[in-house]
Amino acid sequence: QAQLVESGGGAVQAGGSLKLSCEVKGGTFYTYTMGWFRRSPGKEREFVASIGWTTSWLKYADSVKGRFTISRDNNKSTSYLTMTNLKAEDSAIYYCAGGAGPAARLTAGEYVYWGQGTQVTVSS
Repeated sequence: QAQLVESGGGAVQAGGSLKLSCEVKGGTFYTYTMGWFRRSPGKEREFVASIGWTTSWLKYADSVKGRFTISRDNNKSTSYLTMTNLKAEDSAIYYCAGGAGPAARLTAGEYVYWGQGTQVTVSS
């Protein structure tokens, strides 16, 4: 049973950057596809980005393409979401998720393990 622990959230001004981390404890990290989702107040959870076993499998939501980068470090059992040029509409609770690989996955139902979430607040 894997446990996912996010960190790195916080408050930033529009145009700023943040890097979220998701450490996977237990399980077999290198076999997982990793994803990031977010939920804003009054909105449903939405897909942000996913990375499969390698960077050959990468998927991004259109709203974050060119601004966010997902990556992974198998030696550290950690996935990262680097967010740049942040906008107020990026404010949300961000969740990392792990599912079966090898390809990137876009829907929440394809993920088995979830973190507790980390808050990102972008002020304009």
